[in-house]
Amino acid sequence: MVSALLKHNTSLDQPCVKRWSAMHEAAKQGRKDIIALLLNNGGNVHLKDGFGVTPLGVAAEYGGDVLAVADDGASVLFEAAGGGNPDCISLLLEYGGITSKHAIQKSGLTPIHSAVDGQNAQCLELLIENGFDVNSLLSDHISESYDDERKTALYFAVCNNDILCTEILLAAGADPNLDPLNCLLVAVRANNHEIVRLLLAHGANVNCYFMHVNDTRFPSAIQYALNDEVMLRLLLNNGYQVEMCFECMHGDIFGNSFVWSEIEEEVLPGWTSCVIKDNPNPCSLKHLCRLKIRRLMGVQRLCQPTLMEKLSLPPTIQRYILFKEYDLYGQELKLP
Repeated sequence: MVSALLKHNTSLDQPCVKRWSAMHEAAKQGRKDIIALLLNNGGNVHLKDGFGVTPLGVAAEYGGDVLAVADDGASVLFEAAGGGNPDCISLLLEYGGITSKHAIQKSGLTPIHSAVDGQNAQCLELLIENGFDVNSLLSDHISESYDDERKTALYFAVCNNDILCTEILLAAGADPNLDPLNCLLVAVRANNHEIVRLLLAHGANVNCYFMHVNDTRFPSAIQYALNDEVMLRLLLNNGYQVEMCFECMHGDIFGNSFVWSEIEEEVLPGWTSCVIKDNPNPCSLKHLCRLKIRRLMGVQRLCQPTLMEKLSLPPTIQRYILFKEYDLYGQELKLP
C-alpha cells in the first residue's frame, strides 16, 4: 500500500493537525520495512511533532532498540555523536542507549572518538557526563589505518586544532601521553600555542620523541620550535631537557665513544669533546641557583601551581624559578 502511494507522488512528510508524520507512525509501530521505504524515497528523519519529538524519540518511547548496531559495529549513539546532535544523544541516553563493549570492539572506536572527530563539544560533554571513558583507545585495526597510528580522542582534538574539545578532554582526565606520536608534538608542529600550553599544564611529556621519524632520543619538539621563540620558551619553561640535544645513543660517526678521535680533530680542528669547557656559559650565580632548584624539584612539581604556592618563598622568587620573565605566551595572555 505504501509503495503504491509513493508511486503516485504522495507527500512523504505531510503531517496531520498534531504535526504527526508517516515516519512518526512507522516508528511507533516498529515497522522497519516502512521506515526503510520512506527513507529510500527521501523521507525526513528529523521531522518533529507538535511536542518537538522526532521519529527516533517515538521509536525509543515505544520500545525501539536503541542498542541496535550496524554490521560494522556502529551504534545509534555513535552516529548521533558524530552527527553533532546533542538532543538525540540525550534521548538515547535517557532510554538506555549506552554502547555495549562488544559494539565498541567491533566498530573499533567509541562515541567519544566520534564526537571529537566531528568537533562536537556539546555532544562530548554529554558523553563524559554519562560516564564514557576519555582515555578509550582505538582498536589496532583502526589505529593502523592512520599513518600516525593515533589512539586517543585527545589526539583527534589536537589534530583538528580544536581548543575547546582539547580543554574538555583534559579537564575530564585525558592522558596526553598515550599515543605513539605524542599529542604535544602535533600541537607544536601546528604552531598552536594554546593547545601546547594546555597539554603541558596537564602533564604532557615535554621531552618526548618519535622513534619512527629518527632513531635517536633527540627531543623531537625542538625541531618544530627553533623559529618560534614563544613556542621555544613554552617548552623550555616546562622542563625541556636541553642536555638531550647534545647526547647520542649511537656514539660518534665511527660508532665509537663520544671522545673525538685524532682523525676528527684533524678534519675539524678546535671542535673537541671539551668544546663546552672551552666556551663556558657566563651564567650568574642567581641563575645557577635557579637551575639547581628546578632540578631538585622536578618537572612535575614545577608544573603544578598548587604545589608551587605551598613553597615558603616570596612570589617574586617563585616567578623567577618558573622563568616567568621569559614566558612570552603568558605575557601576551596576561597570565599570572
